[in-house]
Amino acid sequence: MSSSELPEKDRRFATTLARGLSVLRAFRPQDDGLGNAEIAERTGLPKSTVSRLTFTLQSLGYLNHLGRGDRYRPGPALLALGNLASGSMSFVDISGPIMQQLADETGTLSVLAVRDDNKMLLVKTWRPAGVPSLWLEVGQRVPFAGSSSGHALLASLSDERFQDVVKQVQIDDQLSSEHAQQIRHNATRQLLKTGFVVADATEYFTPNIHAASVPFYPQDLGEPVVFTSGAVPKDLTLERLNETVGPALRASVSELERIMGQSPVQVGTGA
Repeated sequence: MSSSELPEKDRRFATTLARGLSVLRAFRPQDDGLGNAEIAERTGLPKSTVSRLTFTLQSLGYLNHLGRGDRYRPGPALLALGNLASGSMSFVDISGPIMQQLADETGTLSVLAVRDDNKMLLVKTWRPAGVPSLWLEVGQRVPFAGSSSGHALLASLSDERFQDVVKQVQIDDQLSSEHAQQIRHNATRQLLKTGFVVADATEYFTPNIHAASVPFYPQDLGEPVVFTSGAVPKDLTLERLNETVGPALRASVSELERIMGQSPVQVGTGA
């Protein structure tokens, strides 16, 4: 399939599977369950389709339906699937002590983010000991534009993969190709100069976070993941972010690369 084609156009694309996964993606950490109507609204799928999908997912254990107001919640099979994926990727366990030490020494929240459809999904967090940091949770999704993790990923993708991702994000988040190219250009310059990415404060998706990000390319995945360190602005000034926390994050990811026997991501090439 050429980079100009969307996967939905390919005969091999399983639309029903994609819709089922979109139902699972509709859930957020703060939800107290979701009804079919809410899932339909979040996914854009017809309610009749959602009803069939939630019934199937419940039957397979990926959703729970406890009879409280006709609301669904993530089920045990989904937890098992997540643990299986995490356990099969050695870098996740190896990175744990490194990122926890970084969090404790800098007093910031360390995060592992991966691309999930048209967002960055937070899949691991390491909280600093004795420091309140309640502003991000596992399972939250942040946009590509205006997040340091999104900017770092765009800079570290191969040219072909970058074009594919931008086409996908354009449809859902209205991120123009020109804006994406500008983000990629600026983030690439930062990675080459400092080794980490800080999104422009005037473009943050939220004013309540200062963060730096560094991409990491696991050998057993098809594209980079991103490690991030951050905190609320009152606890982390931009000066300290750029002079202390960003370099410490870069050093931590370099340590992970050393242990894994890998080279740093070559920005703009994804390798």
